[in-house]
Amino acid sequence: MINGIVIPCYNEAKRLRFDAFAEFLNNNAPFQLCFVNDGSTDSTLEELQQFQQLYPERVIVHDMPRNRGKAEAVRAGTLRLVADPKIHNVGFMDADLSTSFEDYATLVDILRSPTGPKKLVFGSRKISEDSKVDRSLFRTIASGVAGTMIRAILRLPVQDTQCGAKVFDADLARSCFRQGFVTRWLFDVELFIRARKQYGRRNIMYRIHEQPLREWVHVEGSKLTLKDSVMIPVQLMKIFLAYDLRPALTLSPQRINRWSYRLRASLNLL
Repeated sequence: MINGIVIPCYNEAKRLRFDAFAEFLNNNAPFQLCFVNDGSTDSTLEELQQFQQLYPERVIVHDMPRNRGKAEAVRAGTLRLVADPKIHNVGFMDADLSTSFEDYATLVDILRSPTGPKKLVFGSRKISEDSKVDRSLFRTIASGVAGTMIRAILRLPVQDTQCGAKVFDADLARSCFRQGFVTRWLFDVELFIRARKQYGRRNIMYRIHEQPLREWVHVEGSKLTLKDSVMIPVQLMKIFLAYDLRPALTLSPQRINRWSYRLRASLNLL
């Protein structure tokens, strides 16, 4: 059973910690890494290829000549991994290792737990007694605002949809990543929508698990700009319209009677 990890890379030459990747591979046999070079203009591709030569059986470098954004980079890497029948689960994490390998391995363990197997396990940067989360005030505020909007759209009790560490059962990964995404940065929201459509709103929470991270550290050099943050409401509206997330309105006689009663009560007509 092999666990695949997709690591999207765009101009990451100065942030890639190959010593940490090497240590992880040396100590964790059932993992395979797929680095996706998303049209980098620095030496990222060359450095990835040099690292691949050290672990030719354990490291894949998927090159995308043109920058397509994180969503498409993760999608390309995921589809390449799940094409291999030996891959039983696949996930993704950020190239800067803001999420530790230890936390990622915990997500995999939960996904594969025989007592309660899940289809999607994802990290959460919500504060808990055992968590250490280090990020700027701006990112904390922006994350809180975006999170409120996202939960309103998803209508699921998920605290952190945007954490860059998620692990999927291979079958669900094939389903969720089959089609391209509407947005470049908020594709995580789309993944939850696709999973919910597959399992249904009532059953989805039995299939997924949100695991608080023990540690998460913001690393300088993020590709998400202030302009991207300002555009989040627009991107969410695109998702809302593309997936037709308007709540179904079932006008049963009982519901009509309840609304009529409340309306007359508010107008003091009773």
